[in-house]
Amino acid sequence: MSMVFKNTMGNVNVSSKLISDIAAKVTESCYGVVGMAARNKTDGFVNLLRGENKAHGIKVSFNENKAIVELHIVVEFGLNITSTCKSIANRVRYTLETVTGIPVRSVNIRVEGIRVSE
Repeated sequence: MSMVFKNTMGNVNVSSKLISDIAAKVTESCYGVVGMAARNKTDGFVNLLRGENKAHGIKVSFNENKAIVELHIVVEFGLNITSTCKSIANRVRYTLETVTGIPVRSVNIRVEGIRVSE
């Protein structure tokens, strides 16, 4: 899926993969985020994603020329989850709108797990 911008010079296609890659980079750099999580629908098992699979924990869709981003994350134990998620949502929204120029309708965050550090 992609979003198309039309101008006098032609069309510009922005893919959902680009948006998910940017969102993954921003999310993993946020304080309190241990990693991205992908939900395996067959057995409900949550996998911690590393490397190039981080975008699998992100779903991007478009509605009325605005992006809707859904993040599945694992956070560090002991943090205020609400504050952490608000911070992540604000950073992801700001970065996506600044870098791509696409307005973001919403950033939905699902905390799939908590990791306790030793």
